[in-house]
Amino acid sequence: MTSHMAREVAEIPEAAARFLSQSRPALQSAAAAMRATDPRLIVTVARGSSDHAATYLKYAAELVAGIPVASVGPSVASVYRRPLRLAQSACIGISQSGRSPDIVEMMHAAGAGGALSVAITNFADSPMATASAHRLPLLAGVEQSVAATKTFVTSVVAALALIAEWQDDAPLRAAVDALPQAFAQALSLDWSPLAARLTRAQSAYILGRGPAFAIASEAALKLKETCGLHAEAYSAAEVLHGPSAIVQAGFPVLALAVDDAAQAGVIETAERLAAQGADVFITGATAKGATTLPAVAGLHPLTAPIVLATGFYAFVESLARRRGFDPDTPPHLRKVTETI
Repeated sequence: MTSHMAREVAEIPEAAARFLSQSRPALQSAAAAMRATDPRLIVTVARGSSDHAATYLKYAAELVAGIPVASVGPSVASVYRRPLRLAQSACIGISQSGRSPDIVEMMHAAGAGGALSVAITNFADSPMATASAHRLPLLAGVEQSVAATKTFVTSVVAALALIAEWQDDAPLRAAVDALPQAFAQALSLDWSPLAARLTRAQSAYILGRGPAFAIASEAALKLKETCGLHAEAYSAAEVLHGPSAIVQAGFPVLALAVDDAAQAGVIETAERLAAQGADVFITGATAKGATTLPAVAGLHPLTAPIVLATGFYAFVESLARRRGFDPDTPPHLRKVTETI
């Protein structure tokens, strides 16, 4: 029987196309407000998978616009009740449901502190959306699986589209518009060698740099929640500052390499860990001692990692069933988590 997760992963190309088509006016309005504000700082508010989308936004905004981006802890507003001085800044909240009280409270506080507030959410009438000056409705449709997939991908599409419009970056805008076709290609990637290795694994490292680190974080979370596998995400640089000490013979490592300025460093780390005896898998590149996994080629360096995420989702849904888990209902989790 096909899982909800499998169906929702298959819907990613359509969901992305629908967002790009129907949310264009909202994108243009938010981008115009960003240009008028000319922020010196961007803060993000998110949890879980949405926080990984915010990390992706961080790297993209810093690389394209040269504006620093920082994640703000929602508890500063919801628990500690401390105001933040956010004049001449933008606050971007990302939440699939838009309902968690701490996220909503932080968006209220950001606006009160002088920030231009923008909500990225699947529900345009959610409390987070109504607390924000601008909202970008994902229009992804109902997501029944507890593990977010199409809403995560579409959140990143929204973030990239906003940056492209705000900065009037024609190459990035074209690359974002081409994402639905790239997502469709990613759904057929064959990562069966990695599946064979992780079927009985107990732990793994997922590596990336820049925007691909955001996808490494998301991949590690999905391995935990759908497969019962303890996975940790690291920057391909940070893993060498201590965590690589436990990498011994047979330790599984997935290195997410894309064709950008960081690729050489990711390959170097992959080769170093392979030399320690790790079972290393690397996407779209060749590394000595590692197994190469296919990736969609010819992509813009800022869109390539989110295309990898789509391929990973198709892979991890199958891996969950192979490991004896129901990917739709991870133990002890609910679809909407509301924290204070």
